[in-house]
Amino acid sequence: VNGIREKDIVLYIAQNLGNKIKKDHPEIEVVYTRDTDVFIPLNDRAKIANEKTADLFISIHANSAGSSQAYGTESYVLGLHRSKENLDVAKRENSAILMEDDYHLKYEGFDPNSAESYIALTLQQSVFLDQSLSMASKVQDELLKEGSRNRGVKQAGFLVLYKTTMPSVLIETGFITNTKEGRFLNKEENRSSISNGIVTAFNQYKMEIDNLYAPNSSSTSNGKNGVVGK
Repeated sequence: VNGIREKDIVLYIAQNLGNKIKKDHPEIEVVYTRDTDVFIPLNDRAKIANEKTADLFISIHANSAGSSQAYGTESYVLGLHRSKENLDVAKRENSAILMEDDYHLKYEGFDPNSAESYIALTLQQSVFLDQSLSMASKVQDELLKEGSRNRGVKQAGFLVLYKTTMPSVLIETGFITNTKEGRFLNKEENRSSISNGIVTAFNQYKMEIDNLYAPNSSSTSNGKNGVVGK
């Protein structure tokens, strides 16, 4: 849109976020689903996270809408669609599978443009829903401090979150179809501010999880791997 490409915006944010996490927490392994200008199939993004037994999956995006008036940030976790708007966002993000060869076979006939395809998908409720919601809420709180309009934490059927076996969030950092917000996202200093907000949310989330899995707790976690990706 107006020369602004989502893939450039989110790669910068993801790399910046990963570098900040590694600086704050040298003990954490940050794994990128991509760190160059390449396309990674949605299925493979979840596979990378699962094979690394990651403790958190962060999927970073820039939003779009038919109306240029839409703006603001919103964060998603896997779940039931609460509105047509949520379904529309999931359809746009899931349509990336159309770039993949044999997507009908890989995704068992899933059609990203068919509402019916989401029925079975949204029946799968993540066992990590509470933790995913906690991270998503923290991201929204921090990005609101950066001056963004808070569009809230929502649930929808995203393929990239569907097969992850850890707490997972999908962050829509803003609308490139909104002239003002598109220009904002196109500036490196603003992308850096967004990554600062996400890393602050991550630090808060990590502290919460560390307390949850403290030595006197009966829960267990390896507590060392994180994944950031688009």
